[in-house]
Amino acid sequence: MSRRRNSEPLKPTARTPLSLRLWPRSLTFRVIAFSTVWAIVTLVVIFTLITTLYRQASERGFDSLLSAHLFNLIGSIGISDNGALTGAPDLGDLRFSEPNSGWYWSVEPASEGVHGDLHSSSMTRKIPSPDVAEVPFNASFQRSYPTEGIDGEQLEVFESEFVLDSKNRAARFRVMGNQSELEQEIASFQRRLLTYLSLFGVGMIAINAIAILLGLQPLRRVRNALAMVREGTAQRLDGQFPAEIEPLANETNALIENNRRIVERSRTQVGNLAHSLKTPLAVLLNEGRALGGAKGQLIAEQAASMQKQVEHYLQRARVAAQRDSVVFRTPVTPLVQRMVRVLQKLNPQTNLSLSLPAAEIVFAGEREDLEELIGNLLENAMKWAKSAVLVSVVPLTGKDDPAGLFEIDIEDDGPGIPDDKAREALKRGRRLDETKPGTGLGLAIVADLVNEYGGVLALERSGMGGLKAVVRLRSLQ
Repeated sequence: MSRRRNSEPLKPTARTPLSLRLWPRSLTFRVIAFSTVWAIVTLVVIFTLITTLYRQASERGFDSLLSAHLFNLIGSIGISDNGALTGAPDLGDLRFSEPNSGWYWSVEPASEGVHGDLHSSSMTRKIPSPDVAEVPFNASFQRSYPTEGIDGEQLEVFESEFVLDSKNRAARFRVMGNQSELEQEIASFQRRLLTYLSLFGVGMIAINAIAILLGLQPLRRVRNALAMVREGTAQRLDGQFPAEIEPLANETNALIENNRRIVERSRTQVGNLAHSLKTPLAVLLNEGRALGGAKGQLIAEQAASMQKQVEHYLQRARVAAQRDSVVFRTPVTPLVQRMVRVLQKLNPQTNLSLSLPAAEIVFAGEREDLEELIGNLLENAMKWAKSAVLVSVVPLTGKDDPAGLFEIDIEDDGPGIPDDKAREALKRGRRLDETKPGTGLGLAIVADLVNEYGGVLALERSGMGGLKAVVRLRSLQ
């Protein structure tokens, strides 16, 4: 037999936007993520800025060093009367004496009447220079250009033509520096800087995350305090909260107090209404019994039915007033055990079995409501059972159902209810078999109570052959 549900648990009707569903809901994650991204962007900008400035400073220093060596070389070279280049330059750098070091100097004739060719001991073969048309001299007869060294290294060349004597005899001076060494030095600096900034960034992100977690700690205290209120172990949010959260705590306490006043006012009104109707209904009952006969019996039966109806709707008003306010706690196991013992004594001819979970289940509602719900289902099962009734309480955590639910199954070996009659049985005052005593309100009251608590009631075919009433309600974790 298929399960028939007469009420569904509360479900959100509005569809959450896709962007919000993809974005994590954790405020801590959002703040840490934003701060981490900002820290990474900041460190990248700092790294780029520092390396750019370092490169510019290194290149300026490199150029200044080559320019100084060039002027030192010019000052060290002379020319003899026969036009030979003379001199033994000492530029004060050992790299000019190391073969193929990438640091070279050379002096070559630049006009007629000049001969000879001088170069550093590090320069083992001639390094060509570009044509003047390709890289012209400036107004000071100087030029600079990159070229390839003896071992394939990248060189930066500073070159100048200088007149050596009054006869306008000139020579071409070249100083070459190893540009590859400069690039390696810059790359090494970048690696060290990246390491230091990465360590600093990791430490900064960790400290920032710790600060955020500590800063959000009061929100966890508020959540724990609200959980205590929800579980019924506290009546309000107590404790010292930061100035930013204290207004929230005060407003929440005010809301809790307002809900409590609403519940108390509803209880008072329910009590007043019950008291005002109690005497007139008692008079009608007494008069009906005193009158006797068919009319007296009819009056008495209708007055008793009115009493049940009034009690039912007053109970619904009480449940509706307390719903969504401070949650009550009702342990399920002792209550079910007590009711089973009472029903077993009243119906000794019926074998009443009980199956309970090992862990305690706490119903999120009042004890009286759970008693009436289980009592009506048990009375109905005992009335229709041939010889056996089974009561089971099953926690649903860990199954496909949402956490925080439990199930009460009450089944018998009676005739059961046909599929097409299951809905009829839950209607108020409907009795499928007039030969059995009753008012037809039991299952309807159960359905209303289950609906008020946002649960589910289903009537199914029992494995014992009769009816199986399945009730799902919320529990406290």
